[in-house]
Amino acid sequence: MAKMRKKGDLPSKICAECELPFNWRKKWERDWDNVQYCSERCRRSSKQSA
Repeated sequence: MAKMRKKGDLPSKICAECELPFNWRKKWERDWDNVQYCSERCRRSSKQSA
């Protein structure tokens, strides 16, 4: 069984759209290196401004 991590120990990134920090989520486990946006809303708004 995997060792439990505290929320503060999880990796974080800066959103490419809103420039706010966001933390790792379980659903991004396999694709964390490619995650750029904190939410679907930021991802959609970046495509509209381009």
